[in-house]
Amino acid sequence: MAKYLLIMRGTDASNAAMMADIDELMVTTRRFVEETVKAGVLLAAEGLDDPGQGVVVDFSGEVPVVTDGPYGETRELFGGFFLLDVASKQEAVEWAKRVPVARGAKIEIRRVPGDDEVPQA
Repeated sequence: MAKYLLIMRGTDASNAAMMADIDELMVTTRRFVEETVKAGVLLAAEGLDDPGQGVVVDFSGEVPVVTDGPYGETRELFGGFFLLDVASKQEAVEWAKRVPVARGAKIEIRRVPGDDEVPQA
């Protein structure tokens, strides 16, 4: 088994669509979470607060610069995640296809390397 992170990404338009149907989306998301729990693949899942409440710490210069959100140059914002323990990338893709999201949203799938793959200092 391998861990895969399903990263929920949205735009201003998809986030507005999500908020317009938030009650229905919450019901379908709860069902999705229950399905992943029953299948024994869910390790963690969290949504994130409004990006306007966040900050970015930018290390481009000599000293870190902190900027309050929202971020004008960002077209897609990370809105939450599901961490799944599945047999393959294809299985992660199949679960991602079932995540309830608003039109225009995307889900990025990234494998989480195991401890044996990270160099030990």
